[in-house]
Amino acid sequence: MVEIANGLIPGLLLGTYTPRLDDKARLILPTKFRGALERGLVMTRGQERCLYILPIDEFKNMYTQIKNAPLGDKLSRDYLRIFLSGAVDEMPDKQGRVTIPQILRSYANLDRDVVVIGAGTRLEVWDKQAWDDYLQNNIDAYSHTSEEVLPR
Repeated sequence: MVEIANGLIPGLLLGTYTPRLDDKARLILPTKFRGALERGLVMTRGQERCLYILPIDEFKNMYTQIKNAPLGDKLSRDYLRIFLSGAVDEMPDKQGRVTIPQILRSYANLDRDVVVIGAGTRLEVWDKQAWDDYLQNNIDAYSHTSEEVLPR
């Protein structure tokens, strides 16, 4: 039997947490995620105005895919620019804290109250109100999309 509740699936980031940014714009990473991020992480702009926090190995995988995208394609160039121009690599400190740079806080409209969600291979950091709004606006569609998302 696979035990998910206690975080026993290596590398799988799950759950929702509501930490607060401190006065120095530091995020205390939820304890459950620290092991996956202890070798380093990359923080960058995510989609829907959230931030992505990727374990360093996952970032390398994503970068390999991105760098192989055709540079002749404007969408690929735009994605590459936006994704990488906001990226910062960091090592969490001994208390599991990472500093969120101003450029990323502005992008995601982060103040004090944030939500950190495990999204499988990455974390997403949302402004709490933005997450609540997103969830409210998309929860009904969630129950109708399993056939489109999950293979049979």
